[in-house]
Amino acid sequence: MSLVRVHNFSVSLDGYGTGEGQRLEEPFGHAGHRLHEWFFATRTFRRMQGEEGGETGVDDAMARTWGEGIGAEIMGRNKFGPQRGPWEDHAWQGWWGAEPPFHTPVFVLTHHPRPDLEMAGGTTFHFLDAAPQEALRRARQAAGGLDVRLGGGPTMVREFLAADLVDHLHVVVVPILLGRGEPLWDGLEGLEQRFRIESVTSPSGVTHLTFTRP
Repeated sequence: MSLVRVHNFSVSLDGYGTGEGQRLEEPFGHAGHRLHEWFFATRTFRRMQGEEGGETGVDDAMARTWGEGIGAEIMGRNKFGPQRGPWEDHAWQGWWGAEPPFHTPVFVLTHHPRPDLEMAGGTTFHFLDAAPQEALRRARQAAGGLDVRLGGGPTMVREFLAADLVDHLHVVVVPILLGRGEPLWDGLEGLEQRFRIESVTSPSGVTHLTFTRP
């Protein structure tokens, strides 16, 4: 069976995966870009933006496994956009422009479904009001035997971890304190017992933790 994978998921030292107060101008709330500066510097990120250059060390080696063998993604609504409640209109098409970087079916979990949204480059957003198990069933069906990536945010990743549906979890611990925001680890006491854990530090100051099913 295909694997369920999380990649490049940044958390602060106090365990927050995003800041408080997300809005259009601040996709990560009061955290700004501090959780993701390590990623923005990599060659992998630059290539995703159609740019040259970027660093090629430990951070890039970890980051570039993001897309290998992925056939579909599941994300929470707050990763797709800053709106809350019923959609006021369908004009919003995500943070990524006309050609998002996913190039696969993407299942957006929301209590307010809307019509499918087909974008350039092979990305189609499907909006589901579904529990993790049903969302995963749909994503696996669409992935055609390839793996399914969980894209975040923290709430939906935490829900999939709580349901014991994650096979590979790559968490990047960033040496900042946010104090508030959306936590990743709440309610997951003993999670480490399910996985084999490896750790590697980077000159950028972050620590890459990889949780893998034994």
